[in-house]
Amino acid sequence: MPKATAVWLVDNTSLTFDQIADFCGLHPLEVKGIADGEVARDIRGADPIANGQLSRDELDRAEKNDKYRMVAQKSRHAELLKPVKKAPRYTPVSRRQDRPDAIAWFIRNHPEVPDSQVARLLGTTKATIDQVRNRTHWNSANIKPVDPVTLGLATQLELDAVVRKAADKKAKDAARRGDVDPDGPTLRPASETGAPDAAVSEDVADLPEDQAQDEAAFADEYEGDED
Repeated sequence: MPKATAVWLVDNTSLTFDQIADFCGLHPLEVKGIADGEVARDIRGADPIANGQLSRDELDRAEKNDKYRMVAQKSRHAELLKPVKKAPRYTPVSRRQDRPDAIAWFIRNHPEVPDSQVARLLGTTKATIDQVRNRTHWNSANIKPVDPVTLGLATQLELDAVVRKAADKKAKDAARRGDVDPDGPTLRPASETGAPDAAVSEDVADLPEDQAQDEAAFADEYEGDED
């Protein structure tokens, strides 16, 4: 807030326009306009000392020497407000050769996990993932799918979180498309399969005579056990 700071300095100090302009990053004519009430008329002044931008000693030194240029001090909150960027995942050199095996495991067992998540979890690149998927990797002949947890490239919690996130996204996409049919075959109701005894009788009738007798004897023995 350079203009708010300039307003406070104009109202509360004896600094020159050039000193205030240099400290606030403004033109001296803007500072003169602030002093004349033509600029920043509705802006409330901001105390740079209370904000931690300027020390009292620095201000006193500038007021005693009109050629002195004040130096802003680093705010004590600057480091806390600075966004913390997560460092790239480090993989020991001894484990880096196992990355293609872990990538192959993801491709075979969890194709729903996007390449960006795989790359972030394993500390690899999308180019390497494409090479493993397309079998153009230089070591394709020796790549075998292996769980990244077993290889020590990720923890079980990290792996579960990535897989769960991809599964949830897949479910939401399916619901959005209206695809609610279960995957894979399901059991048919008993009304469609028919009575078990009738089915057994028809199957026995189609068998050769010797085998039919054995099947009939087994059925009789089974009924006797039930009784």
